[in-house]
Amino acid sequence: MPVTRSTGLLALGGIALAALLTVIGHLEVNDDLNPWALTISDFAVSDRGGVIDIAMVVLALATVALLYGLRRAGPPRPRSGRTAELLLGAWVGGLLLAAVVPTNEPGTAMTTAAYLHRYASVIAFLALPAAGWLLARRPDLTPAARTLRTLVLLSLALAAAMIWSAYPGDRMLIGLAERLLILTEVGVLTTVAVLQTRRAVDQGVVAPHQSGIAA
Repeated sequence: MPVTRSTGLLALGGIALAALLTVIGHLEVNDDLNPWALTISDFAVSDRGGVIDIAMVVLALATVALLYGLRRAGPPRPRSGRTAELLLGAWVGGLLLAAVVPTNEPGTAMTTAAYLHRYASVIAFLALPAAGWLLARRPDLTPAARTLRTLVLLSLALAAAMIWSAYPGDRMLIGLAERLLILTEVGVLTTVAVLQTRRAVDQGVVAPHQSGIAA
């Protein structure tokens, strides 16, 4: 499946580029911001239109490439497959909306745009783990099912930690919790992309061998 392999490679490249841009965005912020106490959105709003916003768009596009490859890989269980695709679409939409609509500056009152940014992020953060759990049921992703489920459970635990920090925890270590959450969720995408690429390569090697025997 050359198309599947290509989309897997595109997804991996996009994920790597998004990670690099995010690191650069942290280094380029001039303000004395604490990454453990402030979210990535707090860093992004201090450099509107900067590389962190671009990183979010790149990650969304990488997911689109991965989603296209999943659809070309063959239909899984119809209902769960469609639901997983819709959830990945919600992740993409949430990322794009959060990149376009800024949050408020740290320490200032929440605006309508800031609430929209927050809820778009919440939708994205919850949609991807749910999609990952359903993707683990796909026959073509069976070798990575345990890894996917482990990452999903970790991401849900970290999401709960973020919720606690945002409300009763007085935002204690909310930045650390969010970065770990993003790391595990990007790990879900990376796992699927890597397995998709390897599976395409394996099929490309097996198919000629089988055709030779048939001949």
